[in-house]
Amino acid sequence: MQKRFKKNMDLSQYRFKREERYSAKRSIQAHNFSFKAPDAQSVSLIGDFNQWDPSVHPMKKQADGFWTIQIPLHHGHHRYQFLVDGVPTLDPMAQGIVRNEKNERVSLVAIS
Repeated sequence: MQKRFKKNMDLSQYRFKREERYSAKRSIQAHNFSFKAPDAQSVSLIGDFNQWDPSVHPMKKQADGFWTIQIPLHHGHHRYQFLVDGVPTLDPMAQGIVRNEKNERVSLVAIS
């Protein structure tokens, strides 16, 4: 049996303010990054999510030679690189490669 609604039923209680509605653009998801560099002295994650600042996301070295970090990212596409001992390096496990504003190749991750 299908439920019927009154024609002039007050639906104001079901209305949400614009900022209360779900939006994928506002959703945040933790993402794990890892990079194998057993001989590196330092590895940082740089990208559009931290204004390419290497001091924001230094990575931690694991016993197996991988460097890891988990960071919260908003829904969408993010460009990034690893800074390995001061040298920008592409992620071999990236979902894609794109060019930045300087026409340099950078890694790409999609968060959904």
